[in-house]
Amino acid sequence: MNKTVFFGAMTAAVTLVAGAASATVLDEVKARGELNCGVSTGVNGFSAPDSAGEWQGFDVAVCRAVAAAVLGDPKKVKFVTTTGQTRFTALASGEIDMLARNTTWTLSRDADLKFTFAGVNYYDGQGFMINKAMGVSSAKELDGSTVCIQTGTTTELNLADYFKANNMTYEPVPIETNAEAQQQYLAGACDVYTTDASGLAATRATFADPENHALLPEIISKEPLGPLVAHGDDQWADIVRWTMNALVAAEELGITSANIEELSKGTANPEVDRMLGSSEDDLGAMFGLDKQWAKRAIAANGNYGEIFAANIGESTPIGLARGLNALWTQGGLQYSPPFR
Repeated sequence: MNKTVFFGAMTAAVTLVAGAASATVLDEVKARGELNCGVSTGVNGFSAPDSAGEWQGFDVAVCRAVAAAVLGDPKKVKFVTTTGQTRFTALASGEIDMLARNTTWTLSRDADLKFTFAGVNYYDGQGFMINKAMGVSSAKELDGSTVCIQTGTTTELNLADYFKANNMTYEPVPIETNAEAQQQYLAGACDVYTTDASGLAATRATFADPENHALLPEIISKEPLGPLVAHGDDQWADIVRWTMNALVAAEELGITSANIEELSKGTANPEVDRMLGSSEDDLGAMFGLDKQWAKRAIAANGNYGEIFAANIGESTPIGLARGLNALWTQGGLQYSPPFR
C-alpha cells in the first residue's frame, strides 16, 4: 500500500514537472497578457520614453509589432530597461521575453551565451564623435585621447583592437548608459565618445549645439543589430523572427499603414494575401498564432520603411539615411525570406 502511494506521488510529481517544462514562452506571454521586452535605458529615436512617458522608437516598434502579433494589441508591452551589463542576464533569467536594444549579433553571443538572434533590424558600425574644437578630422589622430566607452559591449573590444592595430594609446572612461556617456562627454571628462554610429547620431541630435560636434569618417566594425531571444524555444524565436520579416516584406510588397485594411480584403498578389490572412493558407497556425498575426504586426506602426522614417530617418532630428538598411531592391541589405 505504501509503495502504491509512493509511486503514485512520484508519477504525479513527474507529470507536474513535465507540464511545467513544456510551457513555452508563447504560453507564458499569453497567460500574462503582456510582453516583457528589454530595451535600452534611453537612446533617442531607438528606445526612449516621450514627454508623456510612452516608450517610442525604432526598437520599441519591434516590441509593439510582436505584442500585436501575439496578443492582438501593440500596447500590451512592459518595457524593461537594461544596460550593456544587465541585458543578457535579464534575457537568460526569463525576466524579459525578448531583447530589442542595439545589440550586436556575434558568434559568442549566439553559441556561448546561448541566445538566438531573430535577424538584423539595423546594419551599423562603430564610429567616433568629437567636439569640432578638438581640431581632429580622422580617428587615426586620436592617439593619447580619453574615450567614453560603455562597458560590457562589443564597442569596448573593438576600440581596443582598433587602437592596437594603429599603434595608438587611449585612456578609457567607463560608463554604463548612453545618458551617462552624454553627460561625461559634454562635461569634458572624455575627448571622444565611441559607440554605434547610429547611437552617436541619436545622441548628438539631443545636444543644444549639435553643429559643434562631428562624427569622424571611420567606421571600424560591423555591428548587425537586432532583436534576440533565449535558446531553447524555437517556436518563440520563429514568432519574433517572422514578425520582423513581415515588417520588411510589407515594405517590399507595398503594404503600408494607410492601405493595409483595403489590401486585407484580397489582392491579385498571393503572397500579400497569405501575409494578411485573406487566403486559405494559415501561416500563423504553423507557430501557434491566428491567420492575421502579420496584419496586426504591420498595422501597429507601419512597415519597416515607415518605422525607419518616423523614428530615425532623414526628416527626423537624428537624420539617418537608409544606406545599408535600404531594401535589397534598392541597393541595401534588408531582405525577407518568402511568406509561403
